Amino acid sequence: MLPVSMVGRAGELAELDRAWSTVVGGRRRSPAVAVVTGGVGVGKSLLVAAALDGFTPRPEVVLSGAARVHSPAPYDWLAAVLCGRDTSRLDLPGDALAWLAQQPTAPRERYAPGTLLRLAVRTVRALVGAGPAVLVVEDLHALDPASLNLVGELATADGLPALLMVATRPAAHAVAPALTGRTLARLCGIRGVVRQHLGPLRPAEVAEILNQVYASPPADPRLAHQVWQHTGGNPYALTELLAAHAGQDPDTLLAPPEPTPPAPAPVLRAELTGREMEVLDCLVAGMSNKQVARVLGISVRTVTVHVSNLLRKTGSASRTEAALWAVRQRLAAPAAARDG
Repeated sequence: MLPVSMVGRAGELAELDRAWSTVVGGRRRSPAVAVVTGGVGVGKSLLVAAALDGFTPRPEVVLSGAARVHSPAPYDWLAAVLCGRDTSRLDLPGDALAWLAQQPTAPRERYAPGTLLRLAVRTVRALVGAGPAVLVVEDLHALDPASLNLVGELATADGLPALLMVATRPAAHAVAPALTGRTLARLCGIRGVVRQHLGPLRPAEVAEILNQVYASPPADPRLAHQVWQHTGGNPYALTELLAAHAGQDPDTLLAPPEPTPPAPAPVLRAELTGREMEVLDCLVAGMSNKQVARVLGISVRTVTVHVSNLLRKTGSASRTEAALWAVRQRLAAPAAARDG
């Protein structure tokens, strides 16, 4: 990513720094909370990373996790935090830690959901210790329900010396919109919460970035506005455009790219099982997990496992992407058969 990626975000960075100072100063009984929302490519994760890099003093502990969409087990955020971490010294039941870390040898059913949630909070407390700490939650919109509940509990945990930074798309774009919406409402209702919504860059900010990237300003003064229109002010799209024209004159930014032949669409792979194909058909029909379970006569948990396997095998990040993948493969299959 370009070093100018924080252009236009100075105010947000300062606000996050002030939130961190309340944790360092010990002025809170519960964690400080910062919620950063925005669409795809607006730089939510970059903002969080830049803020974290600039915190003074440096956090004693940083616990960072994101949704692990290919795993069927709950507590994805905590499992990502625990991945590769030595937990042998934590004063917690080993089987619970194995379950929370999604280890393959963990018992499938051991604790009631409420008990497991309390153990998850205890695990985070043990990892944070005396702090001060930063808890980073990436892609809240894609987290499993258990992780959403955990994030809500951590935000109000008494005596936890931490700044909880959450990056997410709006609830309407979440895997579970209603539950994500309730979690965001809970977080945004906390006293002193930092609430930031990132939108596209303005034309003047795009111009500032172009001036920093190029040694001399573009010959055409209208270029910055044209680039802004072309990218919609989206920082990711702008970065991709600049990277594609690296080393070239700025006036070539909007030159049409050389055409490339389209790659042949892959045919549906035989590694999908019959049951996975049935579940995929249900996803294409727009069914929820409960509806799929009812139609196929299997448990909701089994459906969750099949959906997770489908996401992994199709390289999809969501149920919608998996459904679109299936439609594309079926359109490509007749053509592949003719070519064969």
